[in-house]
Formats: sequence, C-alpha cells, structure tokens
Amino acid sequence: MKLVSGNSNLALAEAIATYLNLPLTNCVVRRFADMEIFVEIEENVRGEDVFVVQSTSFPANDHLMELLIIIDALRRASTRRITAVMPYFGYARQDRKPGPRAPISAKLVANLITRAGADRVLTLDLHAGQIQGFFDIPTDNLFAAPVMRRDIEQKFDISKSVVVSPDVGGVVRARGLAKRIDAPLAIVDKRRERAGESEVMHIIGDVEGKSCIMIDDIVDSGGTLCNAAEALLEQGATDVTAYITHGVLSGGAVARITASKLKSLVITDTIQETEAVRVSKNIRVLSVAPLLGEAVGRTANEKSVSSLFH
Repeated sequence: MKLVSGNSNLALAEAIATYLNLPLTNCVVRRFADMEIFVEIEENVRGEDVFVVQSTSFPANDHLMELLIIIDALRRASTRRITAVMPYFGYARQDRKPGPRAPISAKLVANLITRAGADRVLTLDLHAGQIQGFFDIPTDNLFAAPVMRRDIEQKFDISKSVVVSPDVGGVVRARGLAKRIDAPLAIVDKRRERAGESEVMHIIGDVEGKSCIMIDDIVDSGGTLCNAAEALLEQGATDVTAYITHGVLSGGAVARITASKLKSLVITDTIQETEAVRVSKNIRVLSVAPLLGEAVGRTANEKSVSSLFH
C-alpha cells in the first residue's frame, strides 16, 4: 500500500503515516503562475493500493481540485485501487435543495470524486449521513465519538455532567454519546433567521448545577456555540465545554470563541489548525490520526472497519 497527501493537512497525513509505520509517497503538488494545479507522483505506484489523504477545507475549491488531480494522476499511473481519505468532506452542508433553483453540491462533489477515478471513500463525521448514498462507490463514514468519549471520561465527573445538543438536528449524535457515557441529555432549541446567525430560544432538559458537554460535527462562525453557552449558563449550568469534530472556524470565529463564556472548545485535527487556534487559550485539539490510521490499515487488509465503533 501507499499513502499520498495533498496540501490541505500534511501534519495529519504524516501522523497517519507514523501510526502505520509507513512513509508518505513522494508527491509534488505545485501551482503554475496562473494558479493551475500540477501534480507529479515521484514513486512507482503500479498495482499498489493507494490512500490519498486530503480534506476539502479552506480554500475548499483548491483542495478539492488537488484531490481530483491526484486521483487522476494515480489512475493514469496504473494503481490497483485508489481510496480518497477525506477527514473533512467539504460541501457537506449543501446536501439538499433548501429552495427552488438551488444546487445539491454535495452530490456534485461525490460525482466528481467518483468520475476522477476513486474506488472508495473514507471520511469522518459527515454532516448528513445520507451523503454516503450520494456516492456510487463504497464509502465508510467513521465517527470521532470514541476519541471524544475517552477525553470526556478523563476530564469530567460524569455524574455531574449533561450532554447537550446545540440544535434539534444534532440530537441523534448527542443522544448516542450520552448513552455511551451514561449521562442525561439536554437540547438547545434555536431559531436560525438567516445563514450564519442564530437565536437561542430555550433549553429542553435540566442543566442546573451541571457541567454541560455540547456535541456537534462542525463549528464554523461559532455563533451557535457562543449563544448556546450563554443560554445554558443562564439556566444554571456551572460551565460549558464543546466537543466538535471539524473546526472550520471561519472569519472571526476564533476571536469570538476566545471571548465567549465557553470554558473550552475541543476540536479534532481533521482540518489543519491555524496559528490563531494554536495560541487560543480555550481551544484544544484532539488527534484522530490513530483512528484514521487504523481504518486505513483495516481497509488495506480487507478487515472490518465498523468493528472500531462497537
């Protein structure tokens, strides 16, 4: 097997390679003067089982094109199988038509990856589970919950904690974690007036005197988390910590979270951390490299991946 990385998250790719005790395949990804992307695989990959590690994070379009061109280069180099390892699948929030004449961009991206030549996809905490069905090739959707659960059990007194979903859409994810750690569940009921803005309405469940553990898949602007933290504290919560898989953190999100009433925001390294994240006093990063590395190794050896989460 071979492991190839684009430029989106080289640190994570190197960590996965270290876990597998496997060097990264030499691959040049550069740009011409007009910003066209050029890829050259500098090792023989004929007949190999190749895994391409590339999140489609900011700048999403550049990283998506890198992934497509790497896949095409590998296909033309006669690889046996190509697996797109996408720790963060961009465009996942465009999984349906919210109104007339709107695209379903997640399906378009799935088509592009398939037509480029990928044989299978391995990703983590898709924003919408049905995106698996957008692909006509095998797609494994892994979960960061085991990594978060271990950290929560080390950091919290579960008997004095409550798991919170920051919106109704994330109840299934939050309920799953609450069940695993044997903690109660609460829900933040909010009304979103327009994209990027949210207004917290009220709290469903008892949070008084409890440490609140908010669970979600994506934090982008951070507005929802900050508003939810204020609402929970107003209802008597002692403190609020958020565990989020994908730290998109666009615009002034890091500054907003640093200045908020959140005790801590814990994200994973599916998206490469920025300098602002590294120096933030209340943002912490968990690595999912061992989880992804184990999944890659099992896929290469034709072993069960789902058993990782039983």
